[in-house]
Amino acid sequence: MGTDMDNLLERLSHVIAVGKIDKNTPLPKDMVGQDGASELTKQAVDEGISPGAILNEGLLPGMSEIGDKFSKGEAFIANMLISAQAMNVSMEHLRPFFESGEIEATGTLILGTVQGDLHDIGKNLVKMILKGDGWKVIDLGTDVSSEGFLSAVKENPDAVVGLSALLTTTMLNMKDVTDTLKAHNPETMIYIGGAPVSQSFCDEIGADGYFRDPQKFARALRSA
Repeated sequence: MGTDMDNLLERLSHVIAVGKIDKNTPLPKDMVGQDGASELTKQAVDEGISPGAILNEGLLPGMSEIGDKFSKGEAFIANMLISAQAMNVSMEHLRPFFESGEIEATGTLILGTVQGDLHDIGKNLVKMILKGDGWKVIDLGTDVSSEGFLSAVKENPDAVVGLSALLTTTMLNMKDVTDTLKAHNPETMIYIGGAPVSQSFCDEIGADGYFRDPQKFARALRSA
């Protein structure tokens, strides 16, 4: 049983890393017609493998693998997106265990693109990966004002906040959001991301962290 279980979880990890969503997914070409994340996760559940093991030994290592490749420039945003889609399909099979309390939610993340900015690809990628990591994600969308973030924090005082911006003009609005949230709740952890931002900008505006890619953000939150 142990060897069979390990083999199944390794296969699951691999299909997550390569973005094989289900048997009907045409890519990657060398896996046409083979089981994907959906079938393998269902098989693992049906065989009685614990939801925690499926998550921690199957799904998360697969996302870590593609995340490492992305960090090294060996994979691209498109690869991350399709792996995140595979992860989320798998999570649908585990959803009942989260709802029943058998798997405890990792935490709550309030996520949004700051005011004046309508870009959402990076934000959506963070959302998919963090949901796959077991987080409850409250997506406020794009063009979100400081008041919008503040209202969400008041309703979810223990939540972590993630701010996204893709423009040098709109990234300045991250300071307004950070100042507003810290003034009302200094304990709120605020993280920023997006093409124009940097660690020095993060330090300048008083945010708690900057991450270049969503996988590093997920890992940091996991170990916090």
